[in-house]
Amino acid sequence: MSKIVWDETSKRLYETGVKNGVLYVKGSTGTAYGKGVAWNGLTAVTESPSGAEATALYADDIKYLSLMSAEEFGATIEAYTYPDEFAACDGSVELAEGVSIGQQKRETFGLSYRTVLGNDVDGNDFGYKLHLIYGALAAPSEKAYATINDSPEAITFSWEVTTTPVSVTGHKPTACLTIDSTKVDAKKLADLEAILYGSESEEARLPLPDEIAELFNTAG
Repeated sequence: MSKIVWDETSKRLYETGVKNGVLYVKGSTGTAYGKGVAWNGLTAVTESPSGAEATALYADDIKYLSLMSAEEFGATIEAYTYPDEFAACDGSVELAEGVSIGQQKRETFGLSYRTVLGNDVDGNDFGYKLHLIYGALAAPSEKAYATINDSPEAITFSWEVTTTPVSVTGHKPTACLTIDSTKVDAKKLADLEAILYGSESEEARLPLPDEIAELFNTAG
């Protein structure tokens, strides 16, 4: 047996940052997500799970049991800009080059991004997490344009996102998946990133959870 020790060296962990955003538009046909494109100017992704609330049932003058409501996954995406491909997810359609209209059908999309894992020894070089979001739909959002003054600021775009989970063999459907670089095989992680970010021979794409599970569960 061993006594619990708090705040050991190298175990004071933290998570920070958001970068390497990639957008994968699903489109109106098929189940696969389209080619991934870089999302430059990504400033924040706020994950907002909801639901999973207990409803108490009573019988015989006592609490009989609690029923849990379904859990849903939502998020808020903030950025200084967005890829041209995201216009279809934001309800815009191009009538001609440089001419677009809004209030159109919003396409489903997926998103991947990285956050930094740090500790008291390695700082921000300790590791990172890969976050994948599936079945996302962006709600209409306001865009506040203001005059340039003596304290200029770039416009920040923001979208509230809801999701529809995708199936996972042996588990409930999910809309989010996270990979911790400090806990998985480095070679398999590199293989996954070659899928997510593309390579000289393959376009970037968003694999579904079952494919990712197979990749990391394969021996060797």
